[in-house]
Amino acid sequence: MAAEELNAIAKSIVADHKGVLAADESTGTIKKRFDSIGVESTEENRRAYRNLLFTTAGCEDYIGGVILYDETIRQAADDGTPFAELLAGKGIVPGIKVDTGAQDLAGHPNEKVTEGLDGLRARFAEYHELGARFSKWRAVITIGDGIPTDACLHVNAHALARYAALSQEAGIVPIVEPEVLMDADNSIERCHEVTSRTLHLVFEELDRQGVALDGMLLKPNMVISGKGCPTQAAPAEVAERTIDCFLGHVPARVPGIVFLSGGQSEVEATENLNAINRLGGPWPLSFSYGRALQASALQAWGGDPASVDAGQDTFLHRSRMNALAVAGDWSADVEQAVPA
Repeated sequence: MAAEELNAIAKSIVADHKGVLAADESTGTIKKRFDSIGVESTEENRRAYRNLLFTTAGCEDYIGGVILYDETIRQAADDGTPFAELLAGKGIVPGIKVDTGAQDLAGHPNEKVTEGLDGLRARFAEYHELGARFSKWRAVITIGDGIPTDACLHVNAHALARYAALSQEAGIVPIVEPEVLMDADNSIERCHEVTSRTLHLVFEELDRQGVALDGMLLKPNMVISGKGCPTQAAPAEVAERTIDCFLGHVPARVPGIVFLSGGQSEVEATENLNAINRLGGPWPLSFSYGRALQASALQAWGGDPASVDAGQDTFLHRSRMNALAVAGDWSADVEQAVPA
């Protein structure tokens, strides 16, 4: 696929203040989510839940792309329409998670490297046949005593770039996700430093391996205080440090930045995204949220077929709030309005 076509797909995902729904939870991860609401994680229950999300009327006004899991892209809606076809019919670009998870990095305690490159070219060919037009690969960077090491940053940047090159070769837009985790007690200054190092090496490697930067999307963490830090930065500081970091390391020709929520609460993720967009930058600054789009909807549904409408209303409200944040138009007042 020509670079122009990849660029058009990438732009369409983040057009009109839209963002990405990350519905690519692995079987193990979604089991934990289902456990929290007392629902058994069967294949049918997982399908029914994704069906609730994808068939929400009007979600296409706020969601430009959906990341699917291998199981999910092979499933169909209640009426038999394959999920990828259903989404495309609503004007939502179907995507696919292609990494196979983060594993311990040999010789580097407490650090991870993401696997999944073996056989990836063939998997991309199949996923394209199944309707995927973008993909995602997540690298995990941990902040701690003496980490991340240069070795960890280099191997993950290299894997991200190899993945991205294979994705573009297959005519599939890569979402490059280097996530600096927010689970430690580090300051926002430390997050800024590590995120800067990470992005510098990732874009250096993308360039080295010939990845077309105008045919990809970046899915990074916000520059934010670690969860255990006694001083939690306010949205205005999160926005200032995030924009400063990305202006220094992300080329303007990247068609969009879709932030991950990284364990923030639903409202916190929306509020910080709104603050970031009030400063702005040369790229669309959008979202690619999982829990921060789904947590309340999952609770509202609770596995009860009679509560599908409640789950959809909650999901639609959350989607709308984040689209407003992309426009810089979110406020606590609209947040507290009754979901449409």
